[in-house]
Amino acid sequence: MSREALTESTSRTVEDYLLSMYTMASEGHTVITARLAEALDVAPPTVTATLHRMTRDGLIEVRPNKEVVLTGAGQERAETMVRRHRLAERLLTDILGLDWADVHEEAHRFEHAISPKVEERILAVLGNPTTCPHGSPIPGSGGAVAPGAIILDQVHDGDRIVVERITEAAESNRDLLGYFQRSGLLPGSEFEVAEVETSNSVILLRRGSDTVPVGMPAARDLWVRVLSHAAAA
Repeated sequence: MSREALTESTSRTVEDYLLSMYTMASEGHTVITARLAEALDVAPPTVTATLHRMTRDGLIEVRPNKEVVLTGAGQERAETMVRRHRLAERLLTDILGLDWADVHEEAHRFEHAISPKVEERILAVLGNPTTCPHGSPIPGSGGAVAPGAIILDQVHDGDRIVVERITEAAESNRDLLGYFQRSGLLPGSEFEVAEVETSNSVILLRRGSDTVPVGMPAARDLWVRVLSHAAAA
């Protein structure tokens, strides 16, 4: 491999790490080596070596409790990568018509090649969107996580909810995204919680005459906002 190709490969690896760190932190997860290894599907020693390079380059700090945090420079670069990734997803769905469940992986192939000039043009063509197709805010767009959003497994019988966004972990699961899509579990969709069956580890959602079962593991990949609670008996 040439020096130029090696440099490009290293840069893309660092950008992938920054994107993962940003999304983990934004969803309330502590960033640690084991969690990064699982998210990026690499061995822990590989993560450790990359984190050493990123520390040397001033992008991260590793605290005494082993938590990894972005520095100011790391945060800025991470926001750039997340913005380009989510804009790429928007471009692929809104303009090119790719399937909602496929664009996350495709955007990963595209995001590294987006320059500031191309990013500006994509924003203009898309009309300055504030979220990606899966509901996550685009950094710098003015979009923000809805206050009071909770994970679906925290709802109660009779709650009226609206889907806000899909977790980043779920975006990498094509089969799960396909189920969400077929079931209408898309950002902006409203449902009533028909029943939380804790014994069967499933939540039954109702929309019109349709009932949608969501297993508890899948429920943890959906952020929702409660519009109203069931009336007291």
